[in-house]
Amino acid sequence: MKAALSVRDCEGNIKARAEAQANGETVLAWEGEYLPGDQIICTFPETEKFYVVRIDDTMDEAFVYVTKEEVVYDIPFEEKKTSYNPKAFTGERHYLTLRPAKEFEISAYKNLAKNVMDQHGDPGCYPHASANVETRGEAVFAARNAIDGVVANLSHGNWPYESWGINRQDDAEMTLEFGRPVDFDTIILYTRADFPHDNWWVEATLTFSDGTSEVVKMEKSVESHSFSISRKGITWIKLGRLIKADDPSPFPALTQIEVYGR
Repeated sequence: MKAALSVRDCEGNIKARAEAQANGETVLAWEGEYLPGDQIICTFPETEKFYVVRIDDTMDEAFVYVTKEEVVYDIPFEEKKTSYNPKAFTGERHYLTLRPAKEFEISAYKNLAKNVMDQHGDPGCYPHASANVETRGEAVFAARNAIDGVVANLSHGNWPYESWGINRQDDAEMTLEFGRPVDFDTIILYTRADFPHDNWWVEATLTFSDGTSEVVKMEKSVESHSFSISRKGITWIKLGRLIKADDPSPFPALTQIEVYGR
């Protein structure tokens, strides 16, 4: 089976398709408009492997670990589009790419949490963020926003100020899954800083798949909070036990989580 990129409409018809070239790279350049119900189908020749995917020409490449032969990406429209660059998936010319990750990319020290093409559900494409609450179920407060690489935190709402919102829920928690074991030494949290609209967390607990945990302290700040935390062989991290500051605002939120390692 060859790697491939396809655009499929709501009735299952293929609007555009490209298969991998001899060097393993797949390039889909096509003319036409995305319509509601359209999907991008990423076909992978091997699973449990690393790939680099450009799902849209306005978005960064996604370095991902894939566990399914076919990853279906739903094109966002209307309310679901509000957490994306307004230019994304628009116009009549589109450029998508898919290729196996190179060895130096796999072994490089990097942010292991970032995945610009993360979605709800079980996409089979990691890293993946999920949560037990997302404010009003709105796209601009979805867990995926916390791993999309966008760190603008001085406002809230539509892109580029999307965040993970907890809907004032005291037991809110977010889970970041890597899909495979990873080693890391630094975790960075960008808390939303739209003061005075926002509150902030003074304490949070990071729980790891090996059963250990770390309590981290934070303060009111527009800058990121960096923590030297080392673990090996971790498959998921859970952020929870979030303690708000004594402030009138009931709205703390997370703009981004970064996890640096290999």
